[in-house]
Amino acid sequence: MTDILDKVHEAGLTLKAGCGIGYEYSTLRPKGAFVAGAGAYTSGPLSFMDIYDRMCFTVSSAGGRRGAQMATFDIAHPDVTDFIKAKREDGRLRQFNLSCLITKDFMEAVKSDSDWKLAFPVTEKEVKEDKLDLTDPKKVVWKNWPVKEKYLTEKKGTNAGKVACRVYKIIKARRVWDIIMSSTYDYAEPGFILVDRVNEMNNNWFCEDIRATNPCGEQPLPPYGACLLGSINLTKFVKHPFTNKSYFDWDKYKKVISTFTRMLDNVVEINGLPLEKQRAEIARKRRHGMGYLGLGSSLSMMQMVYGDDESIKFTEEVTKVLAQIGWEVGIELAKEKGAAPIMDEEFEVNAQMLAMRPEMKKDGHNIGDKVKGKVLLGKYSRYMQQFPKKLQDQISESGIRFTHHSSIAPTGTISLSLANNASNGIEPSFAHHYSRNVIREGKKSKEKVDVFSFELLAYRHLINQKAMPFSDKEDEKLPGYFIDSSTIKAKAHVDIQAASQKWIDSSISKTINVPTDYDYEDFKNIYLYAYEKGLKGCTTFRFNPEAFQGVLVTEKDLENTTYQFTLDDGATIEVKGNEEIEYDGETHSAANLYDALKEGYYGKF
Repeated sequence: MTDILDKVHEAGLTLKAGCGIGYEYSTLRPKGAFVAGAGAYTSGPLSFMDIYDRMCFTVSSAGGRRGAQMATFDIAHPDVTDFIKAKREDGRLRQFNLSCLITKDFMEAVKSDSDWKLAFPVTEKEVKEDKLDLTDPKKVVWKNWPVKEKYLTEKKGTNAGKVACRVYKIIKARRVWDIIMSSTYDYAEPGFILVDRVNEMNNNWFCEDIRATNPCGEQPLPPYGACLLGSINLTKFVKHPFTNKSYFDWDKYKKVISTFTRMLDNVVEINGLPLEKQRAEIARKRRHGMGYLGLGSSLSMMQMVYGDDESIKFTEEVTKVLAQIGWEVGIELAKEKGAAPIMDEEFEVNAQMLAMRPEMKKDGHNIGDKVKGKVLLGKYSRYMQQFPKKLQDQISESGIRFTHHSSIAPTGTISLSLANNASNGIEPSFAHHYSRNVIREGKKSKEKVDVFSFELLAYRHLINQKAMPFSDKEDEKLPGYFIDSSTIKAKAHVDIQAASQKWIDSSISKTINVPTDYDYEDFKNIYLYAYEKGLKGCTTFRFNPEAFQGVLVTEKDLENTTYQFTLDDGATIEVKGNEEIEYDGETHSAANLYDALKEGYYGKF
């Protein structure tokens, strides 16, 4: 209990510094489990999440900026269905994004319609007192678990390093899957983190067991890990836009990557992180996350359609170049300033490492051997093995300045404020004319602001000043490559993300926007396709006014939604979402006022 509440204090300091936080809550005992040390039954992980939620709201309210938190949860935890359904309660856990830690075993169980065991670790004392039969698979399963010290852990054999977990319940995997899908369809959460893929491709596979991410999922991080992010505006490299002569200036792009890599490495020295453990972690590994914004806008400017073969090829190349140049500069920086300290640390080879990398055994490494971090990263990282052998050998021999270089963030704020509303991160433009709901300090509900996409503004300036999306007039129509999230097929989103993910060493924040009337069965297939394509994560959003109001919303959706308000005298009025209402001395959009009152944040910004 003391440790959990101490972490609330650390989280408060971190949020106050302007940082977001990711937590894994499935290491906490399930609801109703007996805690011998306390002599009582635990209230479960979600009750503690409520504490963190209120703390975040209080800190963010005081600072005038919304706090950002991510909660992750193991798909085999006994309380996983409570976690999945948590946001169905109005106003609950609204300071969190939620994601399930999805394993390969679970996905295969869904595909084969197999049973799924919900289990939690047991101590050696509990095994003896409860007379648990460790050989009975219906009562005990052996699992990899991030906390081993206080639980019964196998020392040898096929389960070496795994923890004994008591089976609380056995249900069909598809039943859990359906609960996730229905919640995601209606409430846009929880998201998916394909945690096995995350750890398989992690450059620090030999010393990290990733179980959490930053609030938007683009940075899977170890305990006290931090991500210093920066994004390149791709629209700046498009020449002769909207013409048959358009092209991407690769030479200029490479020069910017080179300079920007050095800049982000310098930021590590002035990171400003509030906790000593955070500062020590980033100094040891020096990870940063370079990404880009404006991909969707750039594709339109080069007359490409987001998701078609040509755009997928460009996406892979623009990401590969970002990675390749970054690693080359990282090697140069290691020679100039020294490699990240972890590169020269020695790590003892164990059975788990050899199981994860069988080629180490073939190379002569045995249990008990000492191997330096630079060798384990340069030669045995699954991600680094995609690059030329020369680059791998350079890292193995001399080390590198940082362990991680690339990450694609959502970039919503900087895309709007610094890039004239170029498309966010790896996304297409949400729409070419839409509304953005923003928090203004002192205003009692979110403010609706009309915005236009960068490419529409550029097209009007350069080609046709009358152009408007969805216009029936010939002199106002946009070319066919002007598509947005409402017209792009879900499969295209996944294909673009997969093309980029291959060369991104961390992860990608990506939201697949689908229409309100999107078919439910097709919706479920999005996640299966994402798994098959090897993504590290998947998130969707379907506008559902009964649940909540999104940050981005189209005028069409607002006009098609009716909200009902009950007055003090008991009478009710109905208004469309895009209508304005005078209430409590302020003017509000109907949709934002309804959301603020329902969710309980009215007047608290």
